[in-house]
Amino acid sequence: MQKFKTKLSALRPLRPFLLLWSTQALSALGSGMTSFALVIWAYGQSGSALSTALLSICSYAPYVLLSIFAGALSDRWNKKVTMLVCDLFAAGTTVAVFLLLHTGRLAVWHLYALNILNGLMNTVQQPASEVASTLLIPKRHFQRTSGLRSLSSALNSVLTPIAATAVLGLFGLGAVLVLDLLTFALAFCTLLFFIRIPKSGGDREKEPVLRAAGRGLRYLAENRGILLLILFLAAINLIASIYNAALPAMLLSRPNGGEGALGAVNTCAGLAMLAGSLLVSLLPAPKSRVRVICNALLFSMSTENFLLALGHSLPVWCVAAVLGWISIPLMNANMDVLLRTRIPVGMQGRVYAARNTLQFFTIPLGYLAGGFLVDSVFEPFMAAQPAGSLWTTLFGAGKGAGAALLFLVIGFLGMLTCLIFRRSRSIWDLEKNE
Repeated sequence: MQKFKTKLSALRPLRPFLLLWSTQALSALGSGMTSFALVIWAYGQSGSALSTALLSICSYAPYVLLSIFAGALSDRWNKKVTMLVCDLFAAGTTVAVFLLLHTGRLAVWHLYALNILNGLMNTVQQPASEVASTLLIPKRHFQRTSGLRSLSSALNSVLTPIAATAVLGLFGLGAVLVLDLLTFALAFCTLLFFIRIPKSGGDREKEPVLRAAGRGLRYLAENRGILLLILFLAAINLIASIYNAALPAMLLSRPNGGEGALGAVNTCAGLAMLAGSLLVSLLPAPKSRVRVICNALLFSMSTENFLLALGHSLPVWCVAAVLGWISIPLMNANMDVLLRTRIPVGMQGRVYAARNTLQFFTIPLGYLAGGFLVDSVFEPFMAAQPAGSLWTTLFGAGKGAGAALLFLVIGFLGMLTCLIFRRSRSIWDLEKNE
């Protein structure tokens, strides 16, 4: 009993973070359900991989273009107010989708425009949220809370396709949007009334935005190991976003695929992340965080893509998803701890924003490339192959075969990227004096 009380006492400093984390995670589930349902809706309207990929491109474009300035403003602005305003605006875009759907006027181009606005709000909110978490979490709990954040992300990955598919099938897209708004309301009220976020030194800085943004870039230029690690993840994000653009095109087009198969594969990916997140929360700090990051990404890239390329059944695709995602929480947690312990709190908003620009600018490029390659290169190539050829034997025939061939290509690209960056001495030097 005494040990139990001691554990509860040790967790008491985490109460504000746990309250914020749990309600924000629930809101993220609602948002994820909406995104999943809208991808299915948009693909049903157009039948084009590029058309659905543009949804993500529109979300990420403002995030990439404006993150560096948003981080400078985030270090200056009140974190709580920034998060509340951005959340409220994002909820307004969901309301707009609901009204357009209810009046029968919803079109794919509406989603592009609203995703741009939503991405703009996320651009401002994300660095504020990162700094808020740092201020709420005692340093000794960084790894544990990183595991918790991976855990909520994994749970959302598991629940999103299941819940979205069920609600979409039973009650329609409108019900998904209503659930999104209800979870937003809970998270918004919790942050507004029950969370107090301490101020950081950066809140008092009044230097010009361009100069402040430049400080974030200079910090990365002066810390080569962190910069190269971010560029490593930028290359991985390029490959991963090509994967994300190709996956719905392949699974929704296969004779043994469809919405159920897409949901099952995403659920298996979420379950794998859940297992990895639980592992992160239980394991002690590794001797080498850099080694964990590099090996986790190499394992992911060298398994999932090849199984998706050469597999022709749902069980194989599900195994691929498990192997591809189980190590990602290990990578995320160790990357998170490295950055939080290396970057001064007063600089984190600016540095995280500079990181967002450099690390995530490849995501819209990858979605664009993935959609284009599926629609205009790999699918036409596979359609021209005769029945019984080596190509059709390996990747199948009909729509979706081109996307399968693309997975083979990005599998080799992912392995090569991991092997190149893990040779960098500057990245390994990050472990000195940790």
